[in-house]
Amino acid sequence: MGVESVGEKYRCNVCGNEVTVTNVGGGTLVCCGEEMELIK
Repeated sequence: MGVESVGEKYRCNVCGNEVTVTNVGGGTLVCCGEEMELIK
């Protein structure tokens, strides 16, 4: 799943890092070698 819109929030299920999208550039977010999970 790729980043689609500003304001989306993602979490790493390994270390717990969370990020909020401020600029959509395409692609997927990866942390600790795994794709980050979109959280609502």
